Amino acid sequence: MYELLKAMQNGEVVVYPTETLYAIGCDATNAAACQKVIDIKGRSGAKPLPLIIGGLDMLDLVTDEKPAALAHLAESFWPGPLSILVKALPELPASLSDEEGYTSVRWSGHAFASELSRRLKSPIVSTSANISGNPPVALPDAVDPELIAQAGASYFDPPWPRGGKASTVVRLLDSTRLKVIREGAVSVKMLCDKGFSVTLSKAV
Repeated sequence: MYELLKAMQNGEVVVYPTETLYAIGCDATNAAACQKVIDIKGRSGAKPLPLIIGGLDMLDLVTDEKPAALAHLAESFWPGPLSILVKALPELPASLSDEEGYTSVRWSGHAFASELSRRLKSPIVSTSANISGNPPVALPDAVDPELIAQAGASYFDPPWPRGGKASTVVRLLDSTRLKVIREGAVSVKMLCDKGFSVTLSKAV
């Protein structure tokens, strides 16, 4: 973990496991490092970079929003593969937010990823570790060597990601309604079981 922390503190990108897939990321407060992630992946700059944190208490580093529905949603599914769209703090890099100022964040359910964020004391960019257009991967041997070569540090020890679907992405519409931007590891039924009325995005 020390190598990854040092790399991020020096503005480099890192490859690391999450609960579902391998991710490539950086210190989310470093705009130049965020741009490196975009460049290495060949990712469209119009797509905001998603974030992970290492605990509910770190949500303050991402947003000022504190509605009761957000707390209920987070407490129901975090740590775990549910990414929630929140209004990003204005001081965060523009590459993390959409045109309305929203960024996606989750408390990762992978112990290493979560601890990485806690020790850095910062949110971390967490986008799938693949060149854009290629499938995301969950096994160390499947991570693109070109991507690894451009990273400042990588971590491939167990526990490995479990694979399967990526995180589910949602946006709160009000105190009881959610919009599902992408259905993934957390199903619509699971969200409904927590008392939310769910609207599906056309992209789901």
